[in-house]
Amino acid sequence: MVGALSAVLGACTSTPTTTPPTESTGTPPADRVYVSLGDSYATGYRPSNAPAGGPGFAYLVAERADLTLVNLACSGATSAQLRAEPGCAPANRGPGAPDPAGRTQLDAAVQVLREHQGRIGLVTVVIGGNDLAPCAPARDPLTCASQAVADVRANLAATLPVLREAAGDAPIVGLTYPDVFLGAWVSPAFPNGQDLARLSVSLFRDFFNAALKSEYEKVGAKFVDVTAATGGYGPLTETTQDPSYGPIPTPVAKVCALTYFCAHTDVHPTPAGHETIADAVLTATGR
Repeated sequence: MVGALSAVLGACTSTPTTTPPTESTGTPPADRVYVSLGDSYATGYRPSNAPAGGPGFAYLVAERADLTLVNLACSGATSAQLRAEPGCAPANRGPGAPDPAGRTQLDAAVQVLREHQGRIGLVTVVIGGNDLAPCAPARDPLTCASQAVADVRANLAATLPVLREAAGDAPIVGLTYPDVFLGAWVSPAFPNGQDLARLSVSLFRDFFNAALKSEYEKVGAKFVDVTAATGGYGPLTETTQDPSYGPIPTPVAKVCALTYFCAHTDVHPTPAGHETIADAVLTATGR
């Protein structure tokens, strides 16, 4: 189960299909600045075989909160790469993202935060999904995943205090991911899909998300449980009529609507998914 989840989360390394930027990366003196870090969720990636969609959640948040977005996220990034790997290929950046100029995401973020001290309106971080990818071929995927989560915690423990020091008292928000494996319930790619869907609930709630939440809270950051926001913890005994799959558990129907997993076996959010994530971030920050 964990190995399969890791393989699918590895799809975050794909080259993004971008949408037109809705925010400039320029920072006029009066503007409040929003710094976005992370992986393909933050860049707004969507699979190439999916219908054209709207902007990613970071761009929606920036527009609705009247913030100037500096999106430093890089598709495919792991928690280690966020703080240790310099540069990001142009194809892996979000729309309108600045050239990292050979810096790590963390270094670039610190520079932006210090340059605009007193004008930072928000910092968001979404990272960790790609850390699980190497566990797919592992002989013992559960042990591999346990180590991956430990690595994510260690990297966040090294990254977040640096961000907090540079951001001052500006709000920092950490995010997790939808439980896309609920979509295995209806996917022919998974022979034991219903079992995988059931197991994924505790995996996300008690294993992965609990670890992320703990690290963000240590630096006074808010944690947005995207799994919960996208229906991940709802009872699988509650059903709804889905136009494509008939009567299925309500949490499964939500994942099918909010991610590309059911239709394309791709973990990334649909436009409706990005809207849901943006709403959760705005609610967490009181906007």
